[in-house]
Amino acid sequence: MAKQTFGVIVSTRSFFPSHLVKTAREAVTALLDRLGYGYVMVGEEDTQYGAVLSYEEAKTCARLFRENRDRIDGILVILPNFGEELGIAEAISLAELHVPVLVQACDDSFDKLDMANRRDAFCGKISLCNNLYQRNIPFTATTLHTCPIDSEEFAADVRRFAGVCRVVKGLGHSRIAMLGARPVAFNTVRFSEKILQKYGIAVQTVDFSEVIFKAMHYPDGQKVEDKIEEIKAYGTVPSSIAPELLKKQAKLCLAIAETVEELECDASTVQCWDSVENNYGCATCLAMSMMGNNGKPSACESDVTGAVSMLAATLAAQAPSALMDWNNNLREDRNACIALHCSNFPKDFFQSEVEIECLDVLGSTLGRENCFGACKGQVAAGDMTFVRLSTDDQRGKLKAYIGEGVFRSEKLPTKGGLANCYIENLQKLMRVVCKNGYEHHVCFVRGHVADILEEAFSNYLGIEVYRHR
Repeated sequence: MAKQTFGVIVSTRSFFPSHLVKTAREAVTALLDRLGYGYVMVGEEDTQYGAVLSYEEAKTCARLFRENRDRIDGILVILPNFGEELGIAEAISLAELHVPVLVQACDDSFDKLDMANRRDAFCGKISLCNNLYQRNIPFTATTLHTCPIDSEEFAADVRRFAGVCRVVKGLGHSRIAMLGARPVAFNTVRFSEKILQKYGIAVQTVDFSEVIFKAMHYPDGQKVEDKIEEIKAYGTVPSSIAPELLKKQAKLCLAIAETVEELECDASTVQCWDSVENNYGCATCLAMSMMGNNGKPSACESDVTGAVSMLAATLAAQAPSALMDWNNNLREDRNACIALHCSNFPKDFFQSEVEIECLDVLGSTLGRENCFGACKGQVAAGDMTFVRLSTDDQRGKLKAYIGEGVFRSEKLPTKGGLANCYIENLQKLMRVVCKNGYEHHVCFVRGHVADILEEAFSNYLGIEVYRHR
């Protein structure tokens, strides 16, 4: 992924101390350098002090931002003092980047409230936010109303804001490959392409027979041999799996991944269940798992909004995500449940040993020799975030629920890709899921990134969000 870059606006007000601009510029560039982000900002030779006050300076700043439109993922506004709210609002408006905006204001020091050093940024931030609100420019506030630029609190805000920018940019122009028709029994994952398109998400459909044909006629050679070795390194393959079946699986992995790449898609869905097993003789789980591990999420059963959920989670956490069923209650603990799939979880999401074997449920009816390719294991303990996006066709909206919990280490007495989930107030969440017509699939990602997803969805993308707490 390319380095994220922010447009930076530092402002001041004519009768406030201008020396604070210089120290603010130095502090914010030092912070961004330390965190590994790029930046675009007017220089001291471009505007007075390298700040933005007047309309002319706003135009200069906006012109610079427009020239770097393809690089800028978000805008940081720094108020070392009260700032010139109109100049800042004009610069953002004229730049027309339509990217997230983070507003920071510096702390005053109690012993430096004299005219030579006072900041009044506490007040100036309110005035700036008022102007942004009037212009319908969405923005993000820092966790603390005011904070030092070189503080850990602001560094955490910038990292979180970078996640928001990744989700907004990544979803807003995303392409989802739908490989194969929805299995007839899975009405639950029906969706509206038109609603997704309204939010900038485009669906590219392919008949899965084309993928099967490509796999069946994939030429033997070094690419296939390399893929076989990659599969062997990816997880444990039982000795009972014949070399010819491993080669067959490798060709399917290549055919699926190459189709997604040819379509220039960011995520995908695969038909599976049970056409592929019947018509090709392998499961698709492994191909999907390996793509997800490489940052290209793939969802089961043609669940397109599930794939969008996975893409959002992957962008927020910068880590692989997994799609599961909300599946079983767990003993007497009503805040715990089992989530699972056959499975196609990425290896790095498991963070535990992975066995590449045959599907259990389908294998019992279609023959295990036709169902090789499932990635089995239990997800390692740790923090997690869950998210589900869905098109509400009755109301013409994209909606979501988001929350956080933990994966627990207690072993589960079943097979497949498994997760022992603990979520506070789980029974309330299940009522929300059922009452609002959400699918039985849910996306999980490791770590706590619900704040990032909620801010990106609700504030910038216009998605209706239920945040579970």
